[in-house]
Amino acid sequence: MEGELPAAPRGSSGPPAGDAGGDSPCALLPAEALALDGDEDDLEVFSKDASLMDMNSLSPTMPTSPLSMINQVKFEDEPDLKDLFITVDDPESHVTTIETFITYRVATQTSRGEFDSSEFEVRRRYQDFLWLKGKLEEAHPTLIIPPLPEKFVVKGMVERFNDDFIETRRRALNKFLNRIADHPTLTFSEDFKVFLTAQAGELSSHKKQGPGLLSKVGQTVRAVALSMRGVRSRPEEFTEMNDFIETFSQKINLIDKISQRIYKEEREYFDEMKEYGPIHALWSESEEDLADMLGGVASCLDRCCQATERRLCGLSEALLPVVHEYVLYSEMLMGVMRRRDHIQAELESKAEALTYKKADTDLLTEEIGKLEDKVECANTALRADWERWKQNMRNDIKSAFADTAERNIHYYEQCLATWESFLTAQSDLYAKEPPEDKP
Repeated sequence: MEGELPAAPRGSSGPPAGDAGGDSPCALLPAEALALDGDEDDLEVFSKDASLMDMNSLSPTMPTSPLSMINQVKFEDEPDLKDLFITVDDPESHVTTIETFITYRVATQTSRGEFDSSEFEVRRRYQDFLWLKGKLEEAHPTLIIPPLPEKFVVKGMVERFNDDFIETRRRALNKFLNRIADHPTLTFSEDFKVFLTAQAGELSSHKKQGPGLLSKVGQTVRAVALSMRGVRSRPEEFTEMNDFIETFSQKINLIDKISQRIYKEEREYFDEMKEYGPIHALWSESEEDLADMLGGVASCLDRCCQATERRLCGLSEALLPVVHEYVLYSEMLMGVMRRRDHIQAELESKAEALTYKKADTDLLTEEIGKLEDKVECANTALRADWERWKQNMRNDIKSAFADTAERNIHYYEQCLATWESFLTAQSDLYAKEPPEDKP
């Protein structure tokens, strides 16, 4: 993977831990919501392939302290030059005779001159976000469009409208829009501006202005035909890019699976620990001689339980969403490569037709000229966006794992201090007790 495991865009959207936009307090996902298959074989040490890890990026004189090691991979914040701020919040449920759906408030603040006002507030449903993503892909086929959350974000979660699902989706939609806002090209898309500013009726009218159904079907059929034909001479740099994407997809999917399994097991541990403290408290009521000690154990368990809950919040807010977003990015990148290849395949098809004079030569020559320009534009766009995305990805993933490591260290330090304090108190109490009289 050309260097190291991935990281995040300049101006990566929102705060690192919980995402932007007035987040509600951390709600722990139920362990059963993370339905993972039972295949353990793929959870072996995946880091044996060092192609995704560049240890040379860390200083050879790195301090041995864990916290010092974590600080080695942190990045200094760049100056905030943003002029477009977007927040997705306030989900509302709508029930009609046909369907039930959720809308979200999209609030925008901007100092850009092309906007008619400095503040906008609209309501959007998931289908509107899908429309925006489709328009951006249509206008910029080889730019890396940020991914949207799936229809069902969490595996195994049946109830689409429970609070955890809605909050998870809200965070992802918030990140989606802020990723676009931070993109050097997509942020100036007219469709993006319409999405942020148009009221419901105006947006519906704008949607109808796109290509008709028959046109879309024709484009799809042609794309499928070209994809089956394939490209004959893909440039080496894009072949390497494709190989990178395939490797990255395998690795990030495995990391996503392991991360979810860790969360599931930690959640089960937390659920059991919650019962442990009260049991010791009840036990202390029936054991007069051990009451103080059992009460102390119950108190320690309670404090460790609270620390575990905070740790789970950190995983569900800071690590799992980042890893899963890049799972979706890997799928998006494969689509980008297919679209790039379709453009090149169309050029090759026209060039072949010209060689064998299968159509009007002058017309083909003109079309080939246009397609050559289109291929060059597509390649240039992808080349530039690729480097930007890789740097963003590396920053994001390093930040997520460094934050998780710090949280883990803090968690274990808290638990250790809790039990050490208890043991010290017990030792002092034992030392003060008078020795038993010998016979």
